[in-house]
Amino acid sequence: MKQPFVTLEQLRSITQQYPTPFHLYDEKGIRENVRRLKAAFAWNPGFKEFFAVKATPNPAILKILREEGCGADCSSLTELMLSQRCGLTGSEIMFSSNDTPAADFKLAAQLGATINLDDFTHIDFLKETIGYIPETISCRFNPGGVFTIGQSAEGFQVMDNPGDSKYGFTREQLFEGFKKLKAMGAKRFGIHAFLASNTLSNDYYPTLAGILFRLAVELERETGCDICFINLSGGVGIPYKPDQPANDIAAIGEGVRQQFEQILVPAGMGDVAIYTELGRFMLGPNGCLVTKVLHFKHTYKEYVGVDACAANLMRPAMYGAYHHITVMGKEDAPCDHKYDVTGGLCENNDKFAIDRMLPQVEIGDLLVIHDTGAHGFSMGYNYNGKLRSAEVLLQEDGSTRLIRRAETPEDYFATLIFD
Repeated sequence: MKQPFVTLEQLRSITQQYPTPFHLYDEKGIRENVRRLKAAFAWNPGFKEFFAVKATPNPAILKILREEGCGADCSSLTELMLSQRCGLTGSEIMFSSNDTPAADFKLAAQLGATINLDDFTHIDFLKETIGYIPETISCRFNPGGVFTIGQSAEGFQVMDNPGDSKYGFTREQLFEGFKKLKAMGAKRFGIHAFLASNTLSNDYYPTLAGILFRLAVELERETGCDICFINLSGGVGIPYKPDQPANDIAAIGEGVRQQFEQILVPAGMGDVAIYTELGRFMLGPNGCLVTKVLHFKHTYKEYVGVDACAANLMRPAMYGAYHHITVMGKEDAPCDHKYDVTGGLCENNDKFAIDRMLPQVEIGDLLVIHDTGAHGFSMGYNYNGKLRSAEVLLQEDGSTRLIRRAETPEDYFATLIFD
């Protein structure tokens, strides 16, 4: 059974200051998770986690992660600007983008970020845009075909068919690209790949590492390029459902170490740094959406209407994602009532749960929707004039801090032109 990281008493106090709905984050859990990750890869002196900013783009979160030694993985101009304003610069930023506008490349270069190219044609585009090729450069690899391993937290793998994916260089393009980049002045190279999303398998990272380590050996031998880092990207998932096993990051780190010792060390590449870009694994379980029950509807089904909606958490409406729900104060009560838990959007897919067994719910109950710390608030939108909610940080000492205020109607109207 999933347990909230906050108590009913705490939530009652918090909601007196911050009206529902809001996203709540657990600072203690975030810091502990980073430390577990770093311990799992401590065998690699150059290891660094570049947190995927798109997962939770909030300055307070980025600053906590930076204090723990993490960098930022950015995918857009605005994410670069956000990272810069949080004090992240240079090698602390990995810029991984696709279909990239010139302005994005210009700022990435200005900040000294490590640029991870998504396509062979971007080599010339980058040179034309900023006037040079950086001495440190990375390329994203797409092996094509079908990649399957383990099980995703949704019961399937979102990106299990690299050949259908819009991302990355082919193998042939990668070899040609490295040679071209070296001839244009690049001196230090990296490889990046992302082949599966939200996997619940301790074998995903080690399997991916084996693919990339063997590729790195062949690339260095054939092109003469100095490969300094290998970026395993994201893909290490979380158990959204209570009966799903969690990944063991220590076992994952050990599996990658074994591949490193078997493949890279004998090839004389034992100094290669390992990078990760984890968003969901880092933040997902350390955030929740807090919402209040407003209404009941008794028609062909039993509906519980809450003050949050898909504009606050899109994943269930977008692709049927499961998020566990706790009725606060009734954690030990029998789940003997079947409900659809719904929001107020004019869309029938605006449901946080369908036919979910819960304790008997009453108007005014506080619900915690679990595992929204990544790809929760960040995917919000303003359909139906809904306003984005606040974000609140539960600090290590038990106090709370507002880290993003809720939107107001004035915010919604600010970009409109009435004349």
